[in-house]
Amino acid sequence: MKKVAVIGGAGFIGSNIVDELIKQGKEVVVIDDLSTGFLKNVNSQAIFVEIDISNTEQSVDLIKALENCDTVYHTAALARVQPSIINPVEFDKVNTNGTVNLLKSCVSAGVKRVVYSASSSCYGTAEVFPTPETHPTNPLSPYGLQKYVGELYCKMFSQVYDIDTVCLRYFNVYGERMNLEGAYKLVIAVFTDQYLKGIPLTITNTGEQRRDFTYVKDVVRANILAATHPDDLAGESFNIGNGTNFSINEIADIFGGEKDYYKTVLEPFETLADNSKARKKIGWSPEGNLKEWLTNYIKTL
Repeated sequence: MKKVAVIGGAGFIGSNIVDELIKQGKEVVVIDDLSTGFLKNVNSQAIFVEIDISNTEQSVDLIKALENCDTVYHTAALARVQPSIINPVEFDKVNTNGTVNLLKSCVSAGVKRVVYSASSSCYGTAEVFPTPETHPTNPLSPYGLQKYVGELYCKMFSQVYDIDTVCLRYFNVYGERMNLEGAYKLVIAVFTDQYLKGIPLTITNTGEQRRDFTYVKDVVRANILAATHPDDLAGESFNIGNGTNFSINEIADIFGGEKDYYKTVLEPFETLADNSKARKKIGWSPEGNLKEWLTNYIKTL
């Protein structure tokens, strides 16, 4: 039986993909450097290999770990917009160089398809809502740019090397195992931390900015549908978003309590996915309900 590999499989999205693959009876190799992921997230039935994909000195080990893997799910990244603005060089090393090194290693190992975790941040300040994949890209941060460059590398590798790739542009993923610590947490995780401490919920700008929130299990299904699609996808990009959005104030209201509007940051006012292409081409549709999930989640805190 062919193996599959999940790069960043100790992280939020990656570990959820691993669990579903194990459930489906796959032999799974998890490759992670544990810089932002956690060993406790790694399914006990998976093979774990600690490798930094951005370190070319470990390329031989990476190729060996990928041998006999038919498909690779690339979820490893230094994530989030604001931290990338503070430290663009380190983010580029991981997000751009790491992706190139991984793609080259996949070619050397004979991998057939790479499913790349891209980002809706490639659109920057979109002008069309819902936003289709044909919308011009205009990243507003190093992170957004790096994730888009990763898409271009995937497309180029499909053209130049004998490997198929597909890029999934995620819109604000939430759900089980989302990072609740450090600089990489999303607004739901920030609010969770503040809610538990009994302090005001901090909101940037007016709080009227709107986000398309996508449930992690929906992202997992999108990855597996893309990985198992019968046709070559040749670096094609797909929006993986719920197709609905909420203001940050609305999210804060679900948590309840006092709000603190504390600073202005550069960010898109709205994100909203046109997911019709993913529905038609790979048969994916979202099922997550943010309000329902969040209400139940808060009860467990």
